[in-house]
Amino acid sequence: MAMFSRFKKPEDGRPRATTAPVAEPLKAPVAKPSVTRAAVIAPRVKQAAQHKPVAQAAVQDKEKKRKERLGEIKVELHKRLLENLNLSALETAPEASLRAEIAAIAGEALEQMSIVLNKEDRSTLNQELYDEVMGLGPLEPLLKDDTINDILVNGPQQIFIERDGKLELSNITFKDERHLLRIIDKIVSAVGRRVDESNPYVDARLSDGSRFNAMVPPIAVDGSLVSIRKFKKEKLGVDDLVRFGAFTEEMAAYLQAAVACRLNVIVSGGTGSGKTTTLNALSSFIDNSERILTIEDTAELQLQQTHVGRMESRPANVEGKGAVSQRDCLRNALRMRPDRIIVGETRGEEVIDMLQAMNTGHDGSMTTIHANSARDGISRLENMIAMAGIEMPLKAVRSQIASAVNLIVQASRLQDGSRRMVSITEITGMEGDVISMQEVFRFERLGLEPNGKILGRFNATGVRSYYAERFRQWGYDLPAEIYEPIA
Repeated sequence: MAMFSRFKKPEDGRPRATTAPVAEPLKAPVAKPSVTRAAVIAPRVKQAAQHKPVAQAAVQDKEKKRKERLGEIKVELHKRLLENLNLSALETAPEASLRAEIAAIAGEALEQMSIVLNKEDRSTLNQELYDEVMGLGPLEPLLKDDTINDILVNGPQQIFIERDGKLELSNITFKDERHLLRIIDKIVSAVGRRVDESNPYVDARLSDGSRFNAMVPPIAVDGSLVSIRKFKKEKLGVDDLVRFGAFTEEMAAYLQAAVACRLNVIVSGGTGSGKTTTLNALSSFIDNSERILTIEDTAELQLQQTHVGRMESRPANVEGKGAVSQRDCLRNALRMRPDRIIVGETRGEEVIDMLQAMNTGHDGSMTTIHANSARDGISRLENMIAMAGIEMPLKAVRSQIASAVNLIVQASRLQDGSRRMVSITEITGMEGDVISMQEVFRFERLGLEPNGKILGRFNATGVRSYYAERFRQWGYDLPAEIYEPIA
């Protein structure tokens, strides 16, 4: 080997002369270009980042195709179920027996179709088939979820839900518009209503008390529109609302005195601000010995008193007859010896009857209206009286309102989704042609956290209640400290 040539014997046997190696002068090492770890990793990271969206898209596309395939299988199985099930016997069949029958029919159909599903997919499919037959299809799991307040359907492919005051898009869809229309028809036919091109919108109430509204094509352009305001099975009491931060203990003590002393109260607020929840909480302060009549478009109030009569208005039937309005119920209620009348929401011509009832021996009555402030609430009452076709001078209208309404509680849903009682305002009478008012408590906004949560506090305005003497006479001598503002 060449590397040993200096020590190899020559062929003639004589030793080879060796020359000492000449030492080469030291040279400065040539600097090689340094390869850092970052330089090696960066291209790999970039390459992985380029592949990541592609991989995610592939997974999403695969999952989408899987869902579409399961949807097609479900449609086919649903057809077979309708062919094989005795529909007239479904209402009396036990749930366990019905589920077992659906699972057996579905399993036999899958075997005939040569389709194999894993245990999870089969269980999901059986549940969805049961919901299609006995429930409201894709909406059923949303209705069972107690954390959801509203369900909003914008066509078959978009179902939004409201949770904790925030809207989010759910991953649940209908197969197509026909599927959605079938579920709508199932809901409205159960309560004796109909919806079609000649009658394209409908209001109804689900079996659990939830409010249902639907509008179908051609009025709904991009597919049927459905909104469901879910009915709360558990009534929130005053202690719950104080714990959630809707108002303070001082405000609760004041409201207890106001309701117990039979002040007429209006709960004002926007859509979804918690008006009905607040009205429910205030009603808990009513004495158990009083006779209460409630009047609503959709029965939502959950009063716990012993002597409660509940009434619900009714729209016209298919022939346009048989309508019973809130005003009809209210007029009849005046003949039924009520101590208090509670109207779920005043929105039309029943306003004048409500104000007259508050003025004629039915002290302590309550209702809700849509308005953004106490002053706006008064203006809305004036407008409703005008729209009812009652020709009265404006001063007479305001005098009627000032003598009927004692307290306006303003509820609001803030931008972070939280619901607060932002103002409690007393009506103290008339000053010339203007209704005089004084705010007793208010919610003060102090700032905004980085996560979007509103910082604020409830505070007294420093004004002593106009009804303090009335409270004292009824045995509710509130301490003066609750009216003192926080420095």
